[in-house]
Amino acid sequence: MSQSYEPLESSEKVQAHLQEHIDLIARHEQEFLAQRTQSEKLGDRMASFIGSLTYVSLHVVIFVLWVGWNWLPSLRIYRFDPAPFPFLAVLLAFEAILVASFILMRQSRISRRSEERDQLMLQMLLLSERELTALLGMERQMAHRMGLHGIAADQEITQLSQQTSIDELAQGLKETLPSE
Repeated sequence: MSQSYEPLESSEKVQAHLQEHIDLIARHEQEFLAQRTQSEKLGDRMASFIGSLTYVSLHVVIFVLWVGWNWLPSLRIYRFDPAPFPFLAVLLAFEAILVASFILMRQSRISRRSEERDQLMLQMLLLSERELTALLGMERQMAHRMGLHGIAADQEITQLSQQTSIDELAQGLKETLPSE
């Protein structure tokens, strides 16, 4: 008589569980984006535009027209910025300041969000470490009660089932990793 086993979780349940996580992450991202100030939203839009092919193409067209207008002999009387184009240089310098500012503002916001994610990840990892340590301790006790003394006394399992001191780990990393 063969016995069939049902999978612990059906494919639909696994998919639903994964979708819950995806939805949660998406909600957190949407909340973060919604909390931006008007200036941050403007800065993000500007930085996105600056990083586009449209921006590059627009600049190429403007430069070609500017240089052509101010250099072609047939348009000599309409020149407003003769070579070496000092007015264009001033405009480009001003634009470079603005572009750098928009990009730095966006990078600062992205960095702030990354730090928030890192803190969340650290909290999740610390919680996971505590849970796994507790599970290993329970499994060692179960193995001991079941008479599996070799497994219960295994050196590596015993070591892994002990609490990890985060402070000692951090200090060890500071001492081991090269400083700047």
